[in-house]
Amino acid sequence: MDDRATIWSTAADLASSGVPAALATISRRRGSLPMASDAKMLVTVDGRRWGTVGGGCVEADVTEQALAVVKQNQPASVTHTLNADVAGDIGLSCGGTAEFFVEPVLTSDEAVALYSGVAGAIQQRVPTLVYTSVDWSQGPRKLARMGADSIAVGAPFAAESLAEPPANLATFLDEASNMFVESIPRMPRVVIFGTGHVGAEIAKLANSVGFYVVAIDDREEFANTERLPWANEVIAEDFRAVLDRLKFDEDDYVLATTRGHSFDAVIIERTAASAARYVGMLGSKRKKVVILKALKEAGVPQEALDRVVTPIGLDIGADTPAEIGVSVVAELVKVRRE
Repeated sequence: MDDRATIWSTAADLASSGVPAALATISRRRGSLPMASDAKMLVTVDGRRWGTVGGGCVEADVTEQALAVVKQNQPASVTHTLNADVAGDIGLSCGGTAEFFVEPVLTSDEAVALYSGVAGAIQQRVPTLVYTSVDWSQGPRKLARMGADSIAVGAPFAAESLAEPPANLATFLDEASNMFVESIPRMPRVVIFGTGHVGAEIAKLANSVGFYVVAIDDREEFANTERLPWANEVIAEDFRAVLDRLKFDEDDYVLATTRGHSFDAVIIERTAASAARYVGMLGSKRKKVVILKALKEAGVPQEALDRVVTPIGLDIGADTPAEIGVSVVAELVKVRRE
């Protein structure tokens, strides 16, 4: 399960069981800080944690603040400053200020439904917006909008108050409406054609770094959930049949890692000119020359072939399937972050 989905799903479980807990989410960051732009952590009063807001002293402080929020049953905005001197003392080459929105985990049936709904939307690749009122003096208010569906807790929000975060921000505090807003985009998708030893390693690692993994092979002994438990979808079917129905978008990453040149050629021919953000093929430089030349002669536009990445993976001297998987997924992360 995606780490974000795990946090929301666990929040639902804790809420359903009445376990006191709090959510801490980054709302603003300045400087160089050891945390993701959408850092989020769930913590219980007995010390269990899911997710991370940077580790070390940052996480310890935020945990303490989160537990205080549980006692007060009110959300709070808290600030943590990691100055250069402190960073140096603890061995970090960073420094800056992070602001967090910290809120108690609600235990109502509506809240359980909201947490579960967000977790499900993440797993199903449905873009989601979560709004939380900063002022709980009249009771907690939250709203999750998952595609066309929505789940609310407390009094409804006015439609005009539901601002969307700027494109470059995953979270922000909207002072105009006095709300904390979280934007949860759908998971980027890696579509792997060919799940031999290398394809299986790529699938495993891609899942671990937050990609939605579709693993495809025309051999059932290679494409099955027992062998690929970490894949979100496993398809055992002819490659052409799958290509006939798949549509590729700008958050898709296509990999041709099959056992044969002819299969890879078909996959590249059908996806090179697609909207996918990344199209790549496993193999040698010679294989690249042979296949791309043949595809050009078959009428595939040169500009489409020029974007095909082959050989795939960062040049780290990878040799084993696991090492090749590391190099390929590292390249996918690099493209995603750029």
